[in-house]
Amino acid sequence: MADDNNKRARLGFDGKTVELPILSPTLGPDVIDIRRLYADGGVFTYDPGYTSTASCESKITFIDGNKGILLHRGYPIEQLAEKSHYLEVCYLLLYGELPTGRQLEDFEARVTNHTMLHEQMMYFFRGFRRDAHPMAVMTGVVGAMSAFYHDSTDISDPWQREVATVRMIAKMPTIAAMAYKFTIGQPFVYPRNDLDYASNFLRMCFAVPAEDYEVNPILSRAMDRIFTLHADHEQNASTSTVRLASSSGANPFACVAAGIACLWGPAHGGANQACLEMLKEIGSPERIPEFIARAKDRNDPFRLMGFGHRVYKNFDPRARVLKQSADEVLHLLGIDNNPTLQVAKELEAAALNDPYFKEKKLFPNVDFYSGIILEAMGFPTSMFTPIFAVSRTVGWISQWKEMIADPAMKIGRPRQLYTGHAQRDYVDVEDRKD
Repeated sequence: MADDNNKRARLGFDGKTVELPILSPTLGPDVIDIRRLYADGGVFTYDPGYTSTASCESKITFIDGNKGILLHRGYPIEQLAEKSHYLEVCYLLLYGELPTGRQLEDFEARVTNHTMLHEQMMYFFRGFRRDAHPMAVMTGVVGAMSAFYHDSTDISDPWQREVATVRMIAKMPTIAAMAYKFTIGQPFVYPRNDLDYASNFLRMCFAVPAEDYEVNPILSRAMDRIFTLHADHEQNASTSTVRLASSSGANPFACVAAGIACLWGPAHGGANQACLEMLKEIGSPERIPEFIARAKDRNDPFRLMGFGHRVYKNFDPRARVLKQSADEVLHLLGIDNNPTLQVAKELEAAALNDPYFKEKKLFPNVDFYSGIILEAMGFPTSMFTPIFAVSRTVGWISQWKEMIADPAMKIGRPRQLYTGHAQRDYVDVEDRKD
């Protein structure tokens, strides 16, 4: 980011003029630097949802929603999904460059060797009710990691930050799998060092002690793609939550627990579950016109889930990749005629050819196919968001590390547009009127 072009924005009000620098990013629109606006002009800006406000400078992920572009450190997500794999993308997000063979081998070994949980943490799982949502369990257990791993909570120590980074990426699949096993009453399955990241997660979720479990490579590849496609997505709600929590100096485990709690919201991480439930509600392709008509009716509360995105005003590039994976997984499992998939495909075709959806730029997003894949693998809808959390952990940590190292970092303190009562005097209770 630079303002060496000396471009300035001039804001005039109440007979005064305030000059604000204009910063030029590598990609994307110019940014007006308003940091001196209150000091020089005595006013704030009002931007609910921060839709027009850059809260930080970042070198990690870039999105062009109008063109349907998603870049990690400059690399298109389509290329990473096709040619790379999740742990290599983790390395890229964390360190800024694709690893050499030796660097990747070292990183994968460090992650693999940290997948075990402290044995005493098992008691945390037993403290929850059996019907607890896995996200509630994950939020609690990840927050409790700071009580077990004291040697990686000092954010001022670069080595401790590195240890915390590897630990969270390594242990998050174990925590998610154990949360799942706990809710269905099955014994925990420990990780194995001879399996890759995605295969290890699938085995921990679906293996039982009574028999061996062989991970199908197509399912493992599909799982790895889901992890890759959800690894980071710029300054979304949960990432912004992690950054805001970390701005106070909180330890990394607390910050990621805050991100998990935010991700739990149905408008964020729960969207793929809502999409799958909608497809099942539609039930058959014959009912698609009925639901499309309802989606167009402003008086009908029904929403077409899996279409449109807060950022993308074009086709979500991640959705194209997952569409291919959905076909592969369902074909492998012998459920090509899965009614939910048929509804999804025909709903997508109908919406893409409808002028209403074209005009409003409501294209399929990543949630549209991810739920179908996860259900086909055997996951209940309650596990969709925990899997999202596993994927997004590296994005949260990358953003956390970047923020800690930023010399411009300040504790987050958003302003407000106050519309309550002006100052008034206290009235004794006996003098108050009914």
